[in-house]
Amino acid sequence: MNKACDVLVVGAGPVGLTLANLLGQQGVDVLVVEREHELVDYPRAVGIDDEALRAMQTAGLVDEVLPHTIPDQKIYMVNGAGAVLSEVNPTTREFGWPRRNGFVQPLVDRVLLAGLDRFSSAAVRFGAEVVDLTEEADGVAASLANGGTVRARYVVAAEGGSSPTRKRLGISFEGETRPTDGIVIDVANDPIGTPHAVFGGDPARSYASIALPHGIRRWEFTLFEDEGEADVEDDAFVFGLLAPHVPDPSKLDIIRRRVYRHHARIAGRFRHGRIFLAGDAAHVMPVVGGQGWNSGIRDAFNLAWKLATVVKGLSADGLLDTYETERLGHVTQMVAVSLQMAKEMTDHDPEKAAERDRIAAARTPEEREAQKRQAFKPQPKFDQGVVVHTPLPVSKSLPVRDVPRLAGTIFPQPKATDADGVEMLLDDATGQGWRILTWNNDPAAFLSAERRAMLDRLGASLVQVVPKAQLPWARKRATAGVTVVGDLGGEASLQAWFDARPVGAVVLRPDHVIAAECLTHELDDVVARVLEAACAV
Repeated sequence: MNKACDVLVVGAGPVGLTLANLLGQQGVDVLVVEREHELVDYPRAVGIDDEALRAMQTAGLVDEVLPHTIPDQKIYMVNGAGAVLSEVNPTTREFGWPRRNGFVQPLVDRVLLAGLDRFSSAAVRFGAEVVDLTEEADGVAASLANGGTVRARYVVAAEGGSSPTRKRLGISFEGETRPTDGIVIDVANDPIGTPHAVFGGDPARSYASIALPHGIRRWEFTLFEDEGEADVEDDAFVFGLLAPHVPDPSKLDIIRRRVYRHHARIAGRFRHGRIFLAGDAAHVMPVVGGQGWNSGIRDAFNLAWKLATVVKGLSADGLLDTYETERLGHVTQMVAVSLQMAKEMTDHDPEKAAERDRIAAARTPEEREAQKRQAFKPQPKFDQGVVVHTPLPVSKSLPVRDVPRLAGTIFPQPKATDADGVEMLLDDATGQGWRILTWNNDPAAFLSAERRAMLDRLGASLVQVVPKAQLPWARKRATAGVTVVGDLGGEASLQAWFDARPVGAVVLRPDHVIAAECLTHELDDVVARVLEAACAV
């Protein structure tokens, strides 16, 4: 195979396929190559969060993904006696979707693969192994095992934690690997039948029991140093692990079983010239936190719009440096949280387990509520990158309040109405991509002709949000090219969001991150600064 493309993605896992779908939407010529001859079908991730579902929504695939999920899946952390140490059950919808969802990854991977059929500019080649990468003046030449060559302007390596690309480039992968492995057992015709997940911090042997869609149950057990692959293939050993959970393990319909290793590692760099690392190639973390898969989707979501913008000649190459700048800090936090959770729930020292139990029992109601709403999970917040931090406005028209500035965080997604009054999630009402969103005002009135022209080049949308009662009036009087959205009111509404902040306008990136927030009369200047941060040309 000899081919030229804009972006070559190495690895047809969830990260590579998500990236390819997002690039395909933008008309970018993208090729995914995978050394295996079909999608991987063994047990891996079991949790998809609200940020990832919003990414699926952006990619136009969320309706196909949802049938393979269990929304609002509750988690119980228990000790060896089964007593509940903590409960994780966040039920809010800040980003429009349930914050915790069980899912069947192989089926969602198939959705992502099928999604590429929508785009004439996207293709996948299985049985195509990259054996070398050579950077050239204007791109990268990828040599394939079959003797073919692919030339691309950029390459994204998303081929897993053992990434040959990362190793070939000599990029470090610092962190730790736990001394003991784990075993995953997936069973059809779930013999338990309850919808939640249980993580057992049993000092005798830690475990997890997780309900999955379509009648599947996942069990995970820690293996000790003298146990390994041979034991996993031994029915007597596996049945012994399962015996405390079901009356007769021999009657279970075991789909698959597999050994996995606990890693917590981060690559020293996410970019090397025109080559990028994403997903497990850039970072791996213990499975207890349920954030490995989701962190990879965040990588794809962050990188896709930047690659598309640069490939189209709308931004300079420097925009791509912000991928590492923005992702490295958050994923470092997520690895640390996952590692800490893994140590707490898989420590087999009885004294440490007893101390953990004592700490859990002493938690205040407020601390238990924080655990329940998943407050321990760090939200992305970018201090640098494509983000402009404006000073707190000083005006006698604003009450003095100590409120956090939200530039660099993800904008919420409540339900709203489109211009015809039809209720839907905000991103569907406004359209995707860059958005300038103002409360009640017509954003076009605050932008110069020069700024409008630059925003038009980027395909940005100008969005005027008004109370639903004002929708017919505002729609008739809207400036050409301005999208009018009706706010539904209430605690989770856009009006409530703006009411709590000293701003009347926000600049939203294609990945729904707030690039800047400001008063409306500052909008033109702030947009100029955002475009500069985005290396717009």
